[in-house]
Amino acid sequence: MTATAEEPAAGPAARVGLWEGVRQSLTLAWRTLVQVRHNPFELSDFSIQPIMFVLLFTYVFGGAIAGSVQDYLTFMLPGMIVMNMLFVTLYVGQGLNTDLTRGFFDRLRSLPIARWAPLAGRIAADQVKQAWSILLVFVVGVILGFRLGSPGVVGMLGAVVLLLVFALAFSWVAVLVGLLAKDAERVQIFGFTSLFPLTFVSNVFVPADTMPGWLQAFVDVNPVSILAEACRGLMLGGAVASPVLKSLAWAVAIAAVFAPLSVSVFKRKL
Repeated sequence: MTATAEEPAAGPAARVGLWEGVRQSLTLAWRTLVQVRHNPFELSDFSIQPIMFVLLFTYVFGGAIAGSVQDYLTFMLPGMIVMNMLFVTLYVGQGLNTDLTRGFFDRLRSLPIARWAPLAGRIAADQVKQAWSILLVFVVGVILGFRLGSPGVVGMLGAVVLLLVFALAFSWVAVLVGLLAKDAERVQIFGFTSLFPLTFVSNVFVPADTMPGWLQAFVDVNPVSILAEACRGLMLGGAVASPVLKSLAWAVAIAAVFAPLSVSVFKRKL
């Protein structure tokens, strides 16, 4: 009589080739996007708030801050797109947390899937939502009177690419929060307690030189300020090279820190 050993179930620990992992990531990304196709109201979660912010800041604070609604819209809109991009990344963490708490990733344990594919798939789907959000805010701004500067459409496309690259990196922060949080509501709380101060203590809404000197020191190194300045340069004209390179450096640093941490926490979760 020959004894037979029970074979261990294949799981995320199974070795998967790079291209197979990319294919799995795209499949999981499509799963996320299909949910939006079948329920378009999900787009309202990250569509209504940015429209409200653009309208409120333009017409309530525009005259007081810049003396002219039109001048303030020109200054504020690139920064508003940056701010909205950061908040949209929170939906990566919320969606990931929901999948964890509802047991979706438990079902992946029995599949020979790359460890990083579920995380990469969620982030890849977020890039489509980010593109929609950027386009939405820009179109609302154009309707209100915003006009591109001398770089024109090429500059705008450059700003979109830069924003998506930064969103790709910053999404790993949201992924880590989504993995550590007990529920999706706590991911949202993180946004209000961390992202709001980070975006408001920047040059998104007002020029840095209107702030106290000690606060300007933080604003000048704040990655939100640097990214907003890069987008203004690309969309309106002005300094481009330095803020763009600094923004890319911040993106690389954020991804280098939070991507490995997220994958490590995800492994322990499974």
